[in-house]
Amino acid sequence: MTLTPQFGIFLDPSVGDPREPFRLAKIADDNGLDLLTIQDHPYQGRFYETWTLLTALAMRTERIHVSPNVANLPLRLPAVLAKQAATLDILTGGRVELGLGAGGFWDAIAAYGGPKREPAEAYAAFEDALHILRGMWDNTSKSFTYVGEIYSVKGAHSGPTPAHRIPIWVGANGPKMMRLTGRMADGILVSLAYVPPAKTLTLNALIDEGASQAGRSPDAIRRGYNVGGVIRSGAGSVGSLTPNNAIDGTAGFWADTLTNLYNDYRQDTFIFWGGGDVGSQIEMFANEVVPAVKERVSAGVA
Repeated sequence: MTLTPQFGIFLDPSVGDPREPFRLAKIADDNGLDLLTIQDHPYQGRFYETWTLLTALAMRTERIHVSPNVANLPLRLPAVLAKQAATLDILTGGRVELGLGAGGFWDAIAAYGGPKREPAEAYAAFEDALHILRGMWDNTSKSFTYVGEIYSVKGAHSGPTPAHRIPIWVGANGPKMMRLTGRMADGILVSLAYVPPAKTLTLNALIDEGASQAGRSPDAIRRGYNVGGVIRSGAGSVGSLTPNNAIDGTAGFWADTLTNLYNDYRQDTFIFWGGGDVGSQIEMFANEVVPAVKERVSAGVA
């Protein structure tokens, strides 16, 4: 059974009017969206620092959950990341989720003092990080030790205890990472712009395989999709998928598209990245698209 659908936004961290991220976060929070996510590229001079921005927005919102989309592991030590996430989770009353990526822009990462990893090393580091994150969160009443291939902690004084079990989302699409997601993580985050719907069927099968190997229910693992595009005014279902896989159409077209992705491709969490007047786009997404998708899903509309 596919999980109940969730909806969120992909907030642009570009440096500009410092009031704008707070305005957009408030719109998302006030209009009942589930997740506020921010991409994490610390080496990008035109971006705010993601964890700082995420923390500031979390403290100015009331109900929406927050997450990096996704945290850059090579520039974020996993034991410290565990403490950051746990602290913010407590301060927000349990509203933190953790998207995590193995890295990719290796020259830029190296320019910031990070490692330049080959694929096998990046995978090993990521698996180590999953063990450390969950281990630090689950063992706050005692010291914690984990010896990995890339990352190790030895007698670490873990803590504080998160306010809730922090979900870990994996930002990746390779076969080994998909199986690892099934074995150890809580969700996957991919982008429609890079992973077309047909490919999600392959990813889902790999996640299910990993989950089964670990004795976990495949249905417990969320399938997240970053979906970009423009919601246009107008009645009916009118629109198209652009050549770069952006969704361009009326709210009805968006609702039909997301419902299809939910029913036929098992995508259950949709993170919206709108163009144009972003505030108005978020409102249209929350008030016109989201209710229509929920209604269609509830009614079993194909």
